[in-house]
This record gives sequence, C-alpha cells and structure tokens, in this order.
Amino acid sequence: MEPCSIENLSILYQSADFLVVNKHWDIRIDSKMWYEKLTVQSQLKHRFPELADPGTYYGFRFCHQLDFSTSGALCVALNKEAAGRAYKCFKDRTVTKAYLALVRGTVSEKCVRISLAIGKNTQEGLTHMMCVEGVPGCKNAKPCQTDLFVLQHGSYKGDPVTKVLLQPLTGRTHQLRVHCSALGYPIVGDFTYSFKKDTEPYRMMLHAYYLRIPSDLELIEVTAPDLFQPDQDPNWTPHDTLCPLGKAMESLTATAKASERNRQNSKLEKPEKKPESSNNDTEEERAVCQQWLAEWAFE
Repeated sequence: MEPCSIENLSILYQSADFLVVNKHWDIRIDSKMWYEKLTVQSQLKHRFPELADPGTYYGFRFCHQLDFSTSGALCVALNKEAAGRAYKCFKDRTVTKAYLALVRGTVSEKCVRISLAIGKNTQEGLTHMMCVEGVPGCKNAKPCQTDLFVLQHGSYKGDPVTKVLLQPLTGRTHQLRVHCSALGYPIVGDFTYSFKKDTEPYRMMLHAYYLRIPSDLELIEVTAPDLFQPDQDPNWTPHDTLCPLGKAMESLTATAKASERNRQNSKLEKPEKKPESSNNDTEEERAVCQQWLAEWAFE
C-alpha cells in the first residue's frame, strides 16, 4: 500500500447501509487528541462528508476495532438500523474473520488451536498490555480461542518466519498478538509484545484479510488484498508452501456457511416466540447495546 494520506482511503465494499474500508497500518480509527488529524474517521469525513452522522461523536459507527498497527478490512455502519443488525451478528458470534500474519520462527504444526485465557496485565509499566492466564499480574482472564493455519515457511531479512492465517473464535483485546507471542511465535514487527525489541520492520505484520458479517438483510463478505507478498515487501522470502491461501480460505468459508445453515435450520425448527419474550435482555445487556448503537460496536 502507498503511504497513508487523507485522500487515499481504499474502499472494499459499499452499500446503502455499510462501508468496508481497507485500513492502512499505523493509523488510528479515531482519536480525541487534537494533534492526531489523520485517522480513518477523518479519511471517511473527507471522502464521504454527506454520510457523516452528526448524532454520533465520531460521525461514523465502526462495527468493530482494529489495532493502530493492524491493516485490513474494517466495517462501518452508515445508520443506526444497520449498526443494530451488525451488532446482533457480533453478539451472536456469527461473524467470521481471518487475519494474515508473519510470525517469528518456524511453526512446525500445520494447524494449531490456541486456547489460552487472556486478561489485563497489571504489572508496573505493562498496564497497556494484555497477557495470558498464569503470567504474574494477569487479572480477570477470560477464555478465548484462536485457530492458526500455517501457509508458508520463509525468512524475513534472513530470519526464519512463518506466514499464517489466524481465525479468532473470540474477540478479546490484542487476542492474536497475545496468543502468537504466548505460543512462542510473536508477530513480526510487534513492538509492544516483543517488549520493545522488534523495532526494525516498517510495520507490524498483521492484516485483517477476510470479513464475513451475515446480517439479516445483507451479507457482507469482503477480502482485503494480501500485503505479505515478495513483490509488496522484498524482505519477505517464502521458501516452501504448506497450504495455499485459497485452499485454507475454502475450508474456513465452508465451515462458516455450514454454521449459518445450521443456525437457519435451528430457527425454523423452533416455535415462534411470543412478542413479550423478546425483551428478556438484562439491564446490563441493554446498556451495552445502547452504548454500542450510540458510537461504537465492539466484539
């Protein structure tokens, strides 16, 4: 990708209700800091001033979040109704996401399910980080899972690395970065989870490659271009391919579609609920939903 600017917002998908942009690396989605003028929010306002909603703080309702250092597919709802439909998909865990990454080391297994609970790191100087359960100072760890699929073995500037496809099955803060680091294969260029040691790469090599949101009225299915190719970054040299990306994605999307069919069949088999039973959410759930609809959608 070319250097980030206010003008070069890349659009992957657009409808009356949603936008999916290809977020640049090292740019925030939004910022309350007066000096941070280049954000995804400011790019959207520049490109689509007529779509900005003055009823929200940021002007746009982002359906999920990507870290400052992460690039790739980012979905934006253009009205409250669309935001509600997307929120339901995230709440019901029907969203499918897949990320591409280059990780340090040679991952010997073809696929790994990482099931490590993640919590807040409360150690002095590390409170901006998350950590896995068992690490000293780890607080309020919650169960989470990530599937890792090995695509290629190779090298980055001569050091052994592995190109992987990561599918988060839950949505914890920094989940992929923490899981890869805990497994012993930190993401190339991850300054934070290398404890400030991995400083040479120009970016963190984590990219939101695939996003599928099966809302009731609209299927959003988007693939962002693969940035981890030798012609994009000559420092990355693949040596051997264990699984082509296309084949890995066929398996992943087939599983997602099968789950959607099963959910639809389950709905058909269940008797229709009475109207009064639709308001059984707890006060906490309603508060979360209202907060999400007002400004943010989160996972």
